[in-house]
Amino acid sequence: MKEGRSFTIQLAEKRIHIRPLYAMIKEYCKEYIISDIYANPEEIISCKNYEKNKSFPVNLDVQITPQDIDYERIRSDRQAEMTGQKMAAYSDAYLETLAVYRKIAEWMPMQDTVLFHGSVIAVDGKAYLFTAKSGTGKSTHTRLWREYFGNRAVMINDDKPLVKITQDGAYAYGTPWDGKHRLSTNAHAPLAGICILRRGRENVIRQITAHEAYPMLMQQSYRPMDTKALTATMRILDQLKGIMNFYELHCNISKEAVEVAYNGMKSD
Repeated sequence: MKEGRSFTIQLAEKRIHIRPLYAMIKEYCKEYIISDIYANPEEIISCKNYEKNKSFPVNLDVQITPQDIDYERIRSDRQAEMTGQKMAAYSDAYLETLAVYRKIAEWMPMQDTVLFHGSVIAVDGKAYLFTAKSGTGKSTHTRLWREYFGNRAVMINDDKPLVKITQDGAYAYGTPWDGKHRLSTNAHAPLAGICILRRGRENVIRQITAHEAYPMLMQQSYRPMDTKALTATMRILDQLKGIMNFYELHCNISKEAVEVAYNGMKSD
């Protein structure tokens, strides 16, 4: 397995320098890699000189250790045991991608940003986040949106998008952690609505209260282990309650499901 070289990515307007053990994570994050520069954009800095240049303008430095990888393996085995699944023989390189994801997700709440388990698609510049328990059909539903809207639709992230709170509202951002189909775009868009997806024979959407949506928001957002970060996550979810429109969609797999969902959530 090839040794990894350090690199810098940008997620939700934050620069993150990653110093990995293996090369896979760099390929995994390739769409989000940016040039490594000083505060003065005219001065370029190579990653190999990172330690010598403390003015390197990054917001987070992620260095992965063998212990981080061991933790991800234990966590994966424990989850498989709890769900009655066969334990997977993941490579250290793959487990490192999870370790990097976890370090970033733990830090993001302190930057007014939270990671969600959901599928985000943008149409005409406005983003819609669909969330539900695994296996409900989030990816299937947003695939129907892409087929229906064509070039008007942009797949921001199909599994683990970031949602950032700003003075102008909430924005959805892509990340490299984008599900088994690897569907994401290094882009962001204002978040127009969060929709809880449920299977149904008929296609019906209704606007729900923040109080109704909150349990699913809690369940589907990344919950940090660090107390301060967890407190920040709760604050972000409380802010979302005050500024976001929430919906519940019962749907089947059809063109009508897209029409009902979009017409029910789009703003005039």
